[in-house]
Amino acid sequence: MQAVVFDIGGVLEITPRLGVGEKWESRLGLAAGELDERMADAWLGGSIGTITERDVADALTDRLGFSERQLGEFLADLWREYLGTANTELIDYARRLRPRYRTGILSNSFVGAREREQAAYGFEDLVDVIVYSHECGLTKPDPAIYALACERLRVEPAQMVFLDDHQPWAAGARQVGINAVLYRDNAQAIMEIEALLSATERPSLRLRR
Repeated sequence: MQAVVFDIGGVLEITPRLGVGEKWESRLGLAAGELDERMADAWLGGSIGTITERDVADALTDRLGFSERQLGEFLADLWREYLGTANTELIDYARRLRPRYRTGILSNSFVGAREREQAAYGFEDLVDVIVYSHECGLTKPDPAIYALACERLRVEPAQMVFLDDHQPWAAGARQVGINAVLYRDNAQAIMEIEALLSATERPSLRLRR
């Protein structure tokens, strides 16, 4: 085993839902789910980098009728929910893995995430490689995004451990041969990662002739 890769939201970041969509639907007099329906293509474009932050802001203004003040308040709420707070125990664990293992981040992300997460948490200094969906145009569980992470870390899938809190994304990693751990809590995640790492370090018991 040569690399350990982490998801961000719900893993390196603690990201409970803050009810941003519901709050703003109530303020704007929209039906439940209508905000996401109106913004669906912009949310998708932002996640794969086909549109800019300015495009997202323009879509919010055009489709939801935001004033400039409302736009600023909504985006502040949205990024507060997106960024959450640091999972300091797991971040410290990830830091201790280097230089013995190459480390990385693999995240379904959104335009503007790299700059904000670097400012808040310094992820670029934490790991060797970051693969953001909005920068590469691919999202989990597309096999190509896992292959890209392996390529950038210079490892084969079987040489990587990947931690994610979303079952379909962990399953997608397993399908391409990566050792995926489904995150439930810090103690469980660290224990399962360490078990995978230590299993590959045990000396062979086979008799030599």
